[in-house]
Amino acid sequence: IVYRNNRAGIKAIVCVGEEYVMRQVKQSLPDSPTVETLVSIGPEQEDGFHNWHDEWASAPAFTRPEQVNANDDTMLMYFTSGTSGKPKMVAHDFLYALGHLTTGVFWHNLTEESIHLTVADTGWGKAVWGKLYGQWFAGAAVFVFDHEKFTADKILRRIEQYRITSFCAPPTVYRFMIHEDFSRYDLSSLRYCCTAGEALNPAVYDKFLQLTGIHLMEGFGQTETTMTLGTMPWTKPKPGSMGLPNPQYDIALIKPDGTPCEDGENGEIVIRVNDENGEGEKPIGLFKEYYRDDELTHRVWHDGYYHTGDVAWRDEDGYYWFVGRIDDVIKSSGYRIGPFEVESALMTHPAVIECAITGVPDDIRGMVVKATVVLKDTWKNRGGEELIKELQNHVKRETAPYKYPRIIEFVDELPKTISGKIRRVEIREKDMHPETTKKND
Repeated sequence: IVYRNNRAGIKAIVCVGEEYVMRQVKQSLPDSPTVETLVSIGPEQEDGFHNWHDEWASAPAFTRPEQVNANDDTMLMYFTSGTSGKPKMVAHDFLYALGHLTTGVFWHNLTEESIHLTVADTGWGKAVWGKLYGQWFAGAAVFVFDHEKFTADKILRRIEQYRITSFCAPPTVYRFMIHEDFSRYDLSSLRYCCTAGEALNPAVYDKFLQLTGIHLMEGFGQTETTMTLGTMPWTKPKPGSMGLPNPQYDIALIKPDGTPCEDGENGEIVIRVNDENGEGEKPIGLFKEYYRDDELTHRVWHDGYYHTGDVAWRDEDGYYWFVGRIDDVIKSSGYRIGPFEVESALMTHPAVIECAITGVPDDIRGMVVKATVVLKDTWKNRGGEELIKELQNHVKRETAPYKYPRIIEFVDELPKTISGKIRRVEIREKDMHPETTKKND
């Protein structure tokens, strides 16, 4: 809270009226000099907080100001989830909401008959992706489930109880769902499922299809954008692919020298903003800037492109396949290894419920591949040297042998952001201390 207050110069905080939340807000005040006003929407109230409901009733009528907002004014700002560092402040204009029409009407395939559930905390961009603008454009009913702690069983019970027809969640949720006994649930109302937030492992796609008969329709975007790549209802999904470009954006793949990639070549996903003459308009849905950070804005927005920082390759049918964040790509003995391919290989082993691939500094190879693995309960008592060898050999069989993880660490859970994304940066920081890792060459 202190970081956000000071980074954005927050003047007022409106929060849920729960004792724990209000206490945390109060504790932030001595280090938050810009905050002037606190508001509780209830049910609890505390000294120092305005009561939203009491004061709303006596608020004066709205008067249209002389200076009204223009389309290019700032409408809202998000903090990013901070998977690769401190959260950034992303400013969007008043046309941003329209950019999500394709999200709800097309990618989510919603109609006025739909009852849609997106799993996302309302403090994050994915909530707007899945709960508000695009879904309301479609006229769908939006189902909101406030769970304090996620369990796959709770979600599946709500889908059954409220006859949910459309569902969207990050891959983490599907990874846990497929290990439930689906025969215990009536999911006959469910007709359409999407996923975004991280790349989807093909093994998860295949298992969910086997259990439900439903294809998972993947989408890709960022807090800085709306959906930029996706699998639309009229396209055939390819397990593990992010799909095809959203016509709303002019998408390209470029090499580090700025030249375009051929099919099959790894490159950075970029959005073309200007033509070769430097002319053009920002597409609807693309952010304006990183608030109060011109340097960072110029670092990602230059030479006529917005640079996403995500690496992918494109197949001959135009589908894009995720490789990893530029910072996550591992350079080992002259090879460039994308973490997602290794993670997908590991996910096909029956012992693995989820995993994260990172690079660890190595005197000989520059970096070596490390796997941080969460085992299924039935395998946890076997998490020793024998299983390490088994997993390493499994990866060698599933992908190129040089990509296998030379280091494997078993953990009870992976570090994640509140929005459910794996924080590989936290694993890398921890591994700056070699005694915390377990190596088996």
